[in-house]
Amino acid sequence: MAILAGTNTIKKVAKEHRQSILAFSTGKNAVAAYLAIKDSFTDVYPYYLYLVPELEFVEEQLDLYERQFGFKITRLPHPALYQMLRAHVFQPLCNIPVIDEAKLVDFDYADIRKVMCGMFNLPLNTPVANGTRVEKNPKRRLSMLRHGSIVKSQRQYYPIWDWKKSDLLHCFTQHNVRLGSDYKVFGCSFDSLDLRFLLPIKQFYPRDYQKILEFFPLCELEIYRWECAHGKG
Repeated sequence: MAILAGTNTIKKVAKEHRQSILAFSTGKNAVAAYLAIKDSFTDVYPYYLYLVPELEFVEEQLDLYERQFGFKITRLPHPALYQMLRAHVFQPLCNIPVIDEAKLVDFDYADIRKVMCGMFNLPLNTPVANGTRVEKNPKRRLSMLRHGSIVKSQRQYYPIWDWKKSDLLHCFTQHNVRLGSDYKVFGCSFDSLDLRFLLPIKQFYPRDYQKILEFFPLCELEIYRWECAHGKG
């Protein structure tokens, strides 16, 4: 276990690996993680994990970052997508036999890393940079103290775990970064299919809302419950 400062974490990983994979959620921490590591590796391979494929507002943000940083972001399904489908989340009864017949596989982040290694012919031990920060999050801080900033068993490292909000702002100003629309619409990066996201998606991105309903038809119930609670149902 190694609890190193973020900068030293990057240096140590870069001594052992020429390339890095990057978990790129489109959130500000993922953006900062890329900026922190990009000059320490010959190549950085970012991936984005989608809950519903090809949502227009997501693709617009991915395109924004691809143009800003000059890289290509690989789109892959999030493990939670398959988990929700297999668990019949937001599914009407008529969809359940079809989903079960599909026998959707179970996979995790370790499998995602292996897929990235295979897609880009990377060494099988190529690590993944994760933009998690621990500021004002006791649970994450405890996890960092327990596992360290480099988790070799998971081939994962945390290059900005010790960054504060002021570090993010300085980094974005220094690199003249434009953030995606998530923070204007949701106040955070899109990462779930609960009311926090569904309500503004229905309002601002109606075509994407309809696409979400194609995969999870009963998401409408989240909106319906809210409307009933606010006297709009």
